Amino acid sequence: MSPVSSLKLAVEQTNIVPTPIASANHRVMGMVLPPLAVPSRRGLVINVQRMAKRTMDITVSLAALIILSPLILVLAFLIRRDGGPALFGHTRIGKNSTSFKCLKFRSMIRNSQEVLEHHLAENPEARAEWTADHKLKNDPRITRLGAFLRRSSLDELPQLINVLKGDMSLVGPRPIVWNEVSKYDQHIADYYQVRPGITGLWQISGRNDVSYTKRVELDSHYIRNWSLWHDIAIMIKTVPALLNRSGAY
Repeated sequence: MSPVSSLKLAVEQTNIVPTPIASANHRVMGMVLPPLAVPSRRGLVINVQRMAKRTMDITVSLAALIILSPLILVLAFLIRRDGGPALFGHTRIGKNSTSFKCLKFRSMIRNSQEVLEHHLAENPEARAEWTADHKLKNDPRITRLGAFLRRSSLDELPQLINVLKGDMSLVGPRPIVWNEVSKYDQHIADYYQVRPGITGLWQISGRNDVSYTKRVELDSHYIRNWSLWHDIAIMIKTVPALLNRSGAY
C-alpha cells in the first residue's frame, strides 16, 4: 500500500462512533474488538514504532514552539496584566501512572479554588456537572481572555514544552487527574501504556460534548490500534475541529 493510500485509510479510520464499554466483545467500525481488560497485542508494543512517534513529537513540537514564539510571548504578556503568572502547571497522570505538571496558559482568576468551592456549594446542578465530567460549561473562574484561550485551545500551547520534555505526546489520550482514575475502572491499564496527548480522538470527536464513557472508549481504541498514520490523520483533523470549536469550553 502506498503512503498516500495508508494516510487516506488512517483518516477514514479516525471517524469513529464509539460503542459502549462492556465486558464482552464489541464492535468498532465493523471490527470485533476484545474486552478492554484484555492486553493489546498491537500498537505501541514495537520499539521501532515508539521511536518513530517520539521523533515526530520532538521535531513537530520544537518547530511549533519556534514558529509560534511571538504569539506565545504576546499571550503571556496579556495574561500577566492582572498580576498573576502566565503559566499554570496542574498535576496530571502520565505514562506508567507517573505524575507531571501539565502546562497551560492561565485562564482562571487568581483565587479560582475558593470560587469553585463556593460555586459548587451554592449550585447543585453545577456540582452534579462537576462530579460527572470535572468540567463546567459556565465556569465562574474563567477570565474574559481565558474564555477566548479555551475556545480556541490556545491555552494548551505551553504543552508543547511537555512534549519536548517527554511528559506528553502530540497525539494520545487527554491527561487526567487522580480523581478521574476511578472513571476508567479496569481500563486505566490501557491509559498507563502511553503518554497523554495534546490532541487525540476525543478532540476530533466532539471534545466536551462527548460523554466520559465514550471518551474512555476512544482512548482505548486509539491505544489498541495505534499507527503513525493514525497520528498524522488525527493531527490533520484537529485543524478543522479547532476552527469549529465544537465542544470547546
